[in-house]
Amino acid sequence: MAKLESTMKNMVLSLTLIALVASGLLGAVYALTKEPIETTNRNDKEKAIKDVLPDKSAIVGSPKEISMEGYADPFVIYPATLNGQLIGATVETYDNNGYGGKIKIMVGLKLDGSISDYHILETSETPGLGAKAEDWFRDKGNIRDKNPETTKFSPTKDGGDIDAITASTITSRAFLTAVQKAYEAFKEYQNTNK
Repeated sequence: MAKLESTMKNMVLSLTLIALVASGLLGAVYALTKEPIETTNRNDKEKAIKDVLPDKSAIVGSPKEISMEGYADPFVIYPATLNGQLIGATVETYDNNGYGGKIKIMVGLKLDGSISDYHILETSETPGLGAKAEDWFRDKGNIRDKNPETTKFSPTKDGGDIDAITASTITSRAFLTAVQKAYEAFKEYQNTNK
């Protein structure tokens, strides 16, 4: 096989061919993985909704979106009923001000607004620090059974009532803000569905 001459035209042609092949491969991998990733995310979300319910035997109703001032994306309320009575809700909440950006959480709330449980759906926080929020606020900074009506959901460093994750104050603020917004969205839902 004859060696191609090293000219600008041949270099551009070679790089174009390489880029086309790489783009085609990336597109094929995306097409193959898109549906399984979406299915996994949907299953994880459904599991999180059930895991954080105030009562595991509750029936989850149709989702309702609540818009909040200053937030582009709506908060999603999944009302929980037992024997036909509202007993609380699961709220898909978020805050965009984490150290790594957006933190998305599923928060379970009892009828009085106290936290039944939570599950982090999406985060890009630093591994070993902010990424340990899931366990931290369950163990050391326990927020379960606390009510944002009577507990200031911000780090003690900021005058709040919740211990922040050591060396992860930004993540702690974002997490606690998302939980506070879940409470506010649930209260809005209750006020509009009386």
